Amino acid sequence: MSMLTPPGMGGKYRITGDVYPRMRRPHRRRRIVLASAAAVVVLGAAGWGTLQLVDVFTGDGPTKTTAGKQADCKPAAGATAPPAAALPKPAQITVNVYNATPRSGLAKTTADELKKRGFKIGKVGNAPAAYDKKVPGAGLLLGATTATKGVFPVLGTQLKGATTKTDTRATADVDLIIGTAFKTLSPKATADAALVALAKPAPTAKPCAKS
Repeated sequence: MSMLTPPGMGGKYRITGDVYPRMRRPHRRRRIVLASAAAVVVLGAAGWGTLQLVDVFTGDGPTKTTAGKQADCKPAAGATAPPAAALPKPAQITVNVYNATPRSGLAKTTADELKKRGFKIGKVGNAPAAYDKKVPGAGLLLGATTATKGVFPVLGTQLKGATTKTDTRATADVDLIIGTAFKTLSPKATADAALVALAKPAPTAKPCAKS
């Protein structure tokens, strides 16, 4: 074997002349580069998918309906609430308080408390025969059809669970008929908070921008 024969070739090849064979390493560098590029692409796709999931579960992205269309937008920052409806103040509401329960004295004590809260008090006494012992709930608010636009909501803040009904009266007064389930008026602090919330509706969402 010639001394110029590379080790390990077992004499199969001999070097002659001025040209020598070059021993090249396997193409590991190219494989490493391709593998690194593939890993970057996979990680990027995974990161984008994670962000989409975060948007879906946290609500940061636009809400989608089942049809894939954008649903109603959230109220944008700085959105203003629509002007509140012209609700009457307690001092503008005349309340007739009637007791439809077997317990005596409820009409007077309830009327006195409503007066302290700023309401005008009209008639006080036992309920008419049509309603006497026939109001199973906490109370019934009875008035003209126009009362549904403001009087009923305002007076309703004073008694949780009260139901409403309209009649054909031409006057603006409203009846509070105490029912058998009545215990007491709503606490003043609770009623005051309900009045504030009633006068300040939540902001409305601005129209969504078209994509």
